[in-house]
Amino acid sequence: MINRKIPMRKDIVTGEMKPKKELVRVVKNKENEVSLDPTGKKPGRGAYIFLDVDVAKKAQKERTFNKAFGIKIDDSFYEELVEYVDHQVARRELFKDGK
Repeated sequence: MINRKIPMRKDIVTGEMKPKKELVRVVKNKENEVSLDPTGKKPGRGAYIFLDVDVAKKAQKERTFNKAFGIKIDDSFYEELVEYVDHQVARRELFKDGK
């Protein structure tokens, strides 16, 4: 049995290293558009956030991605982020028995 290395990434809000599967990537492209990247494959500068509603709300309150990417980001993006994280957390809870 081979032990595989688990890819780790740093959560931009808490500063903790977490397994990549427990995070979602947020990406800024060349046109300074910021979007969620659930696949982790979009081109551009990426930052990761832990799939936890409290962490997402903290990022919204502190405008973390504005600082990380050096641009002004609409409130609608942060609302979308909180909704996405909430949805993913609910999915994990629902399907955790099926793993």
